[in-house]
Amino acid sequence: MVDIDTSLDTVPKILERNVRKFGNSPAYREKEYGIWQTWTWAQANQEIMNLSKGLISLGVKEGDHVAVIGRNRPYLYWSMVAAQHIGAVPVPLYQDAVAEEMEYILTHCSAKYAIVGDQEQVDKIQEIKHRVEDLKEIVFVDPKGLRKYEKKNLHQFNDVLVKGKTDEGKLQSELEKRVANINGDTTCVLLYTSGTTGKSKGVVQTHKAILGASQSANEFDKWTANDHIVCYLPMAWVGDFMISVGQVMCAGACLNCPEGADTTQMDIREMGPSVFFGPPPLWERLKTSVNIRIEDASVIKRRAFHYFMNHAEKVGRKILEKESVGVFDRLKYSIGEFVIYGPLKNMLGLTKVRIAYTAGEAISSELFDFYRSIGINLKQLYGQTEACVFLTMQGDDEVNSDTVGKPIKGVELKIGKSGEVLYRSVGAFKEYYKNPKATTETKDKEGWVATGDAGYIDESSGQLRIIDRAKDVGKTKSGAMFAPKFVENKLKFFPNVLEAVLFGAGQDKCVAFLNIDLEAVGNWAERNNINYASYQELASNIQVTEIMKSHVEEVNKALAKDSAMSGCQVSRFLILHKELDPDDGEITRTRKVRRGFVSDKYKDLVGALFDGSKKVSTKTEVTYEDGKKGYLEATLNIVDVQTFVLQSKSEAA
Repeated sequence: MVDIDTSLDTVPKILERNVRKFGNSPAYREKEYGIWQTWTWAQANQEIMNLSKGLISLGVKEGDHVAVIGRNRPYLYWSMVAAQHIGAVPVPLYQDAVAEEMEYILTHCSAKYAIVGDQEQVDKIQEIKHRVEDLKEIVFVDPKGLRKYEKKNLHQFNDVLVKGKTDEGKLQSELEKRVANINGDTTCVLLYTSGTTGKSKGVVQTHKAILGASQSANEFDKWTANDHIVCYLPMAWVGDFMISVGQVMCAGACLNCPEGADTTQMDIREMGPSVFFGPPPLWERLKTSVNIRIEDASVIKRRAFHYFMNHAEKVGRKILEKESVGVFDRLKYSIGEFVIYGPLKNMLGLTKVRIAYTAGEAISSELFDFYRSIGINLKQLYGQTEACVFLTMQGDDEVNSDTVGKPIKGVELKIGKSGEVLYRSVGAFKEYYKNPKATTETKDKEGWVATGDAGYIDESSGQLRIIDRAKDVGKTKSGAMFAPKFVENKLKFFPNVLEAVLFGAGQDKCVAFLNIDLEAVGNWAERNNINYASYQELASNIQVTEIMKSHVEEVNKALAKDSAMSGCQVSRFLILHKELDPDDGEITRTRKVRRGFVSDKYKDLVGALFDGSKKVSTKTEVTYEDGKKGYLEATLNIVDVQTFVLQSKSEAA
């Protein structure tokens, strides 16, 4: 296990160390109204202390749950750290969650206080407040639009700060008393799972677990106080919490907050992060944006791009991994770096990145190889909320696209009899909140935690390879392995494919739902003078159908070369008439498909794919941006796709 400095086993102690050691170094940066603002560790600490006392004055007691909701801002990160200082427990929620989702979590954890970003979050809570009996007070950061609101139980963030700042006596002594009561076993945060298989579960994590996992990960990849990290992913996601609170604080690094979702890409280019984390959908979207720009470029630029990218595919990874490359190839790559790779990385905001991570779901090998070929040190890691994320990581000299690394310091790993990945870790969760049954089902008396993922240790590399969710891996009627996520990731490598859902367990063939990427396909339609008024109209276009068919057949050809996966070739597919949407419960807020839910909701479509129908009519309930419900009717075409016989190794070569 990781040896944690017992003098630094809580967040308050880590912050105190940072003030002492890095006091004048930048800790938080935020872009607001186009201007970057910076707080040093000393300045941030003062804000956090004032806020801690202000929350005490508001009535927050030790053990109280404090909901934190909004976009990535220093004020909200300070709110979580302040809650931790006074013995309360921060509970981050997704800012784009609908009111009913918030109601479930606020009620489940009996949250008494909420600190939110703006009017949108206030409105959602006000809508459900009469049903959330324990909620007492709401604190808001941005007062825009809230001037005429009834101020009872509603407080402006700055007012709470001022209250803590002006009362140094009683509040200060109470703060010091509470900080002294905190130890490594004190609850640090309550994080809710994404809920891919049902209702979200509250994962209780201690200070010792959060800091132990953070220190181990930092040691592995040599994070320092000079690192700059960008936070743009949902604050409720465990990955953001571990990076933005755990790792940043343990390293004394600087956290950079973009101005908003619309400016994130531009802001990332300006801040030039040295460490960057992106889930697979983000890497897919970035690649899609590259493809769109290239398609819109002149003929000469397109030819240059493809010429140098073909060369990068051959030698780029070798150069990145410091393998031997011929002088001519290296010179050619240097020219490509000047005219293609460098500008491309600059466009993506990744010029200064020394480490880039992806996790959450498997990423296609094609996508993985693309980024590494242009010099971006993209690596995969594996973990889960219950483990404080970090279980396995890839070293710079042992990066594979089909594995997720070796166990890091503090982690023990084994494969169960059923093929399920099990672990013991310094970051293992304490329990599921108010759910002892689920706790004992997941974590045994010896501390082994069941991940729910099927995998094995690759003999050649010693790294863990994840096949799929254990519950999703099955067999077709012929006995062939059915691993849907593997195929879905291959389909999503194509920029035109936003989402894919595979079905086939226990069946004689595999079929799929597809979502088109409206940006990529819309760009194609514009170039080809094809008019459309909606996603549904574009998705039903015959030419679009043919494009998607060609993508599926290309994947089938690749699967035919893999003896283990050849039985997962897609025989039939349809393009859904709407995008899978977290507001409709079809995907999680982290864009993981809720496979069981989708299968039940669209059972008429699944049935039509398997029974040989050529068309199917359906009526689907949808949720609009204002939370209201409606229905969408459509008749969908079902497309038959060519499959291929399994190739021998010699044929594949």
